[in-house]
Amino acid sequence: MVTNDRIMLDEVLSQGQESAGLGTSASAFFEYFTAEQILKQFDLSSDEIEYGLVGDGGDGGIDAIFLLVNGEMVQEEPDFTQLKRDITIDLVIVQSKTHSGFQETPIERFTSVSNDLFDLSKDLSKLSSIYNEKLLEVIRYFHNLWRQLANQFPTLNVSYYYACKGNEVGDNLRHKVQFLEAKVRDYFQGCSFVFHFLGASELLDLARQHPQETYSLPLAETPISSEHQIGYVCLVRLEDFFKFITDSNGSLRRQMFESNVRDYQGRNQVNDDIQDSLKNATAEDFWWLNNGVSILATKASLAGKTLTMEDPLIVNGLQTSTEVYNYFRAIQPAEVAGKDERKILAKVLVPTEDESRDGVIKATNSQTPVQPASLRATDKIHRDIEEYLWPRQLFYDRRKNFYKNQGKPRDRIIGIPYMAQAVMAILLRQPDTARARPSSLLKTEGNYSKVFDSSYHINL
Repeated sequence: MVTNDRIMLDEVLSQGQESAGLGTSASAFFEYFTAEQILKQFDLSSDEIEYGLVGDGGDGGIDAIFLLVNGEMVQEEPDFTQLKRDITIDLVIVQSKTHSGFQETPIERFTSVSNDLFDLSKDLSKLSSIYNEKLLEVIRYFHNLWRQLANQFPTLNVSYYYACKGNEVGDNLRHKVQFLEAKVRDYFQGCSFVFHFLGASELLDLARQHPQETYSLPLAETPISSEHQIGYVCLVRLEDFFKFITDSNGSLRRQMFESNVRDYQGRNQVNDDIQDSLKNATAEDFWWLNNGVSILATKASLAGKTLTMEDPLIVNGLQTSTEVYNYFRAIQPAEVAGKDERKILAKVLVPTEDESRDGVIKATNSQTPVQPASLRATDKIHRDIEEYLWPRQLFYDRRKNFYKNQGKPRDRIIGIPYMAQAVMAILLRQPDTARARPSSLLKTEGNYSKVFDSSYHINL
């Protein structure tokens, strides 16, 4: 029986396939759509989602696979030696079938391919006749990553998703999931294992979940405000700040930190000191001992002691925010609810011009040494490229997912890493480097200046 949810899902898929402008098959779009819904919490770009789609013959029954470390997607030979503790590895594995009911075969194929996926002793070079290159690449990255980080005892979350247009899940299917779980735990006993059946109803629910755009932040005191520009200097209780940066699933709202040029640096002296000041309260308040955070918003309004912000971005204070998040996650907020009166200092700014917005990002992230390439999204050359491509109906995504969130066609959005790959492969004639190490192209100032040389004609 075709349910209303199935009818509505088909309508959503039809409209999405048309607006995507890709000319792909219905099954190929369903694979992309499913992965996009499943990974919403990680706020991946279209290019990152495309990278994870491996269902093209020799896929072992896996249509998509995503490897992430602390929420950042791995797309090249991993190097996370700078991370020391509090490391989380997410491995998300997806099968997306357009059939109208759940079947046993996809789960059986999950179990079969997991032997190769999780057996670190496997010689992957001997599996090239079984699996396609894209899938083998991710498996190899996972094996190398685990070996690299094994002595740091990372948290491993293994998530399987089986999506189709059905609804009913039989007991026989759930029984087969138990075999799969046993297989995974044979290799990684301490891992977190979850399996999700996504039918028409569940996929519709995921599709209807839009990223929250407006957030409220309770203030501990009446803030200092600016007369000439919209801005506030605030004191916020640590517990309220923790809730502000945490989503309904208890995860860090990573989209709030997209404009922070540094990733979380893990265990180092600075972060250890922040964590120590959280765990061992003294007569001095937290904001006396630690730098605060800088938040940019497109709009902000104050009502009493509650500040409401639209599209807030924490552009400086990622390390402090993550340590606050780790502290409350470890102790469970309910244990200290209403008892911890310590505060964090927050600056909330509402720039009216893009140049001002980028200037704040650059200034607030230049107080300690940062690779110049890290500030690339704010450079004039990227603004020039964005403006040049706009009238040609090409959208240069120098601010990650800016145009995706505006609903622009996927095949008309060009991200900075993709542009760098194109220049490296075609102009600099290094396609091997462009293919194998896309992120590394922009990590050093030397490589960055070769790729994005302001002397190049803009028409390039």
